[in-house]
Amino acid sequence: MAQSKHECEHLINLAKPHMEKSTVVDSETGKSKDSRVRTSSGTFLQRGRDKIIRGIEKRIADFTFIPVEHGEGLQILHYEVGQKYEPHYDYFLDEFNTKNGGQRIATVLMYLSDVEEGGETVFPAAKGNISAVSWWNELSECAKKGLSVKPKMGDALLFWSMRPDASLDPSSLHGGCPVIEGNKWSSTKWLHVGEYKV
Repeated sequence: MAQSKHECEHLINLAKPHMEKSTVVDSETGKSKDSRVRTSSGTFLQRGRDKIIRGIEKRIADFTFIPVEHGEGLQILHYEVGQKYEPHYDYFLDEFNTKNGGQRIATVLMYLSDVEEGGETVFPAAKGNISAVSWWNELSECAKKGLSVKPKMGDALLFWSMRPDASLDPSSLHGGCPVIEGNKWSSTKWLHVGEYKV
């Protein structure tokens, strides 16, 4: 599911002119709002926008066994030094946000750049012998609070927000650690249980 350098750069170049301060969804109104828990900038690229995006979306569908039509557009995010996203769930606890496509079942997080230090994706509710991983000493302090993945250009991370019995999975709690040195570019693809109409 890796992205080529060319694909990563293409997504960043498409997004750069349209970046705005990132927001979160208000569970009561379904509208976007500012929040201190999310300090990045971002934009959305419409599903199927061009040949490269269609190719990426096809690979995601093949990889996850979830049809392209169940995915939202690609969200491109940029984190500068000190920017982060506090731990959160990608699933919704309200009915408003599940009207289109139903619940979010899975997330594919693609890293579009390397990060010199920090910027890890951390799963604080994950269980296991986490400190036994070979890169433990390379992690920032934030990332040592759970299972963590270091951003590396071209890598992709798939995690599920729902269990096979369709119950919500609280172990999918995740966050973006602050960038300590460098810049972090990533792309998020949220996948729904049903068709997501754009």
